[in-house]
Amino acid sequence: MAKGYQGNKDRLEAISSFGKAIGKRAGFKCEWCESKEDLRVWDYNPDAAPNMETLALLCQQCRNWADGRKATPNELRSIRNALWSNVPSVAEGAARVLAQCKEPWAREAIEESFIDDDVKEEILKLRG
Repeated sequence: MAKGYQGNKDRLEAISSFGKAIGKRAGFKCEWCESKEDLRVWDYNPDAAPNMETLALLCQQCRNWADGRKATPNELRSIRNALWSNVPSVAEGAARVLAQCKEPWAREAIEESFIDDDVKEEILKLRG
């Protein structure tokens, strides 16, 4: 995709075109924690063309965590069930956030998930 202002505008329009379908897929609740507050489409893989597998519907809190805001282990328990989604942006995105948590339950949850083994290994390596 093109870079710069026009490229960004085109990307946002492409993402927006998936909004209704993603909302319907998510049951109009956050695909990580199931909140119904301040939902927006989140772009898991901004280097790829947007599609149903690279976008997720997340609440503000989960988008903040996805963007790197730290969370307590207790807060992160709310997104553990997202690991079993068959949508890569949902499961892998949640796993990347959970990988920051040093609690044993977080690693075990990632290991037990249905995420592709190579992706899982990469995520757990990042955890350290």
